[in-house]
Amino acid sequence: MSVPLPPSGNNRGQRSTGLLASLSAGLLLAGCGSSTAVRLGQPAPDLPLPAGIHVAFNHRAEHRYRSPISGQWRQGDDLEALLLEAIAQARTQILVAVQELSLPRIATALVERQRQGVQVQVVLENTYSSPWSRQEPVTLPPHQRRRVEQLRALGLDDAVAILQQGGVPMLDDTADGSAGSGLMHHKFMVVDQRRVITGSANFSPSCIHGDPDDPSSRGNVNHLLRFESPALARLFAAEFARMWGDGPGGRPDSRFGIAKQGGQAQRVLVANTPVEVLFAPHRRSDANHGLAWLDHQLARVQRQLDLGLFVFSAQNLANRLASLRSQGVKLRVLADPGFANRAFSEVLDLLGVILPDHRCRIETDNQPWSTPLEGVGIPQLAGGDKLHHKIAVLDRRRVISGSFNWSPSAAFQNDETLLLIDSRPLALHFEHEIDRLWRGADLGLNQRLQRKRLKQRQRCGQGLARDQGAAPNRPATKAEPARRRTADRKPSQSPTTMAIRFP
Repeated sequence: MSVPLPPSGNNRGQRSTGLLASLSAGLLLAGCGSSTAVRLGQPAPDLPLPAGIHVAFNHRAEHRYRSPISGQWRQGDDLEALLLEAIAQARTQILVAVQELSLPRIATALVERQRQGVQVQVVLENTYSSPWSRQEPVTLPPHQRRRVEQLRALGLDDAVAILQQGGVPMLDDTADGSAGSGLMHHKFMVVDQRRVITGSANFSPSCIHGDPDDPSSRGNVNHLLRFESPALARLFAAEFARMWGDGPGGRPDSRFGIAKQGGQAQRVLVANTPVEVLFAPHRRSDANHGLAWLDHQLARVQRQLDLGLFVFSAQNLANRLASLRSQGVKLRVLADPGFANRAFSEVLDLLGVILPDHRCRIETDNQPWSTPLEGVGIPQLAGGDKLHHKIAVLDRRRVISGSFNWSPSAAFQNDETLLLIDSRPLALHFEHEIDRLWRGADLGLNQRLQRKRLKQRQRCGQGLARDQGAAPNRPATKAEPARRRTADRKPSQSPTTMAIRFP
């Protein structure tokens, strides 16, 4: 059944608390794909789902839940409830690999299951593997400082501290003796070797419910997929095992980043649905790397391609879009407002724009389109919220999902997941999400970009700029730690002096 609409009048009730309330919401959510939901008083289309697969979108317009952050009813699917339900149903094992885990109810539920005899193991990104409650904000980079201040202001318990105090074994991407991979950017959970939950969402307030200090925030735009498949679970468990090794205190045999040796994409059936999974990173010389895999999938598109991307900084994929356009393929590209207009963004190529960075440098391999693409949209989001999807819908039939931003760093540095699901019913759900974001989106060369281009023209003029092969110190975002601010910039060529021309 659908998540119910909020009560009428001013009966807002109390903030949802406790594991049982979360599980109740999760049970309501579990059947959301196969029932008629309610949207603004009108019945929404009945969108079935393939057997063994469920999907949830935290900004979905047709469903509502009471936010544990604000206590108010809001639109969307409760992604935290989906995770809590899976944890509560675990009987033997829970494997968690996620960049950030800062939701205390998730941590408490994991501790409870371990106390009841379920094996629980957790891998985190090293930036987020220490209890925030024991950190001094003054010593942290700005992004990390704001995160700690938000969590303290909200009064949330420290999720990592809960895990530590509960004796849940954890490690991070420094367990291999390194300073960490590019990013341990996975977002997956494997339950009982038969269920996988994965997608674009970290297990944090900002990625699921909204910023704690901003009542208008509804969280980064994210989704989670749930698969009931022992075959797929084995693939994710094997990826987890490469990172876990012998675990804390064991032999130094954990493997992260390039040390995992990449590998080819693997294909399984979830019921009757083909699902292909590729784990990153790979060496640049490895033909199996994620950007080559994505290019191969896009090359098969014949009629329509819809994209919803947090980061798009891979030149080969921008070139592929140009080829598809020349073949008459209909393109819709939704880009995150914060990343779309950065100097290294391929969205600029699609708009026919060259934009220097704050040091008046331009990318040496930019290829701006002579005829800008009209089908580029910047969705309207609350301030601070990000379009955090990494999704593509190919010919209204195949879906690309996962943690993998469309960037060189995702392909060659980070621990990532890429998925291809061949399912027309599932594709309709993602197309519905693209349609929702497209409505009201700022299309084409928007005013924000025009103002930025004018400002850069005034700063840089028609003079010379030097590409020094180093990335600009772009601000960190909620989705990426500040310590690696350049992670999704295109790789630079050798230092080059170039004249800036403003189209």
